[in-house]
Amino acid sequence: MGASVSVPEKSIHDFTVKDSKGNDVNLNNYKGKVLLVVNVASKCGFTNSNYTELSDLHTRHKDKGFEILAFPCNQFLRQEPGTSQEAEQFACTRFKAEYPIFHKVKVNGSETAPVYRFLKASQSSLFGSSIKWNFTKFLVDKDGCVIKRYGTSTSPLAIEADIKKALGEL
Repeated sequence: MGASVSVPEKSIHDFTVKDSKGNDVNLNNYKGKVLLVVNVASKCGFTNSNYTELSDLHTRHKDKGFEILAFPCNQFLRQEPGTSQEAEQFACTRFKAEYPIFHKVKVNGSETAPVYRFLKASQSSLFGSSIKWNFTKFLVDKDGCVIKRYGTSTSPLAIEADIKKALGEL
């Protein structure tokens, strides 16, 4: 269980995903940006701290070529029960999120979203490739390759030095 799966895609830029309204978004639009890809949930014990710190990081680094891609997921104790648009409204209203909140996805199992199959194949964790909980984070370089994976307990602000390094600031 949790073994890495090989995927043909070489970059996150090879994927098209759905926005919260169901429209296609080509991730090639983010070529040249450092990305932090996060599976989010509105009713998790980590919600307040993660959304607050994600918004803070985004505000500080968005003008330097940094973007956060948030994917709502309801696979962990049904902690994202609403629609994709409700998840977006929650993040934007309560936490002033100015980064994209995409369509709800599955991050594990046979219905795993292709972009998450790629992320997990690129960077498994100590316990295998499966995502263990909400707010697992993947740092992606400007070429669309995964640099590092961070578990739920790693706060977004703890990743800031790695983000700065990826942006060429360190």
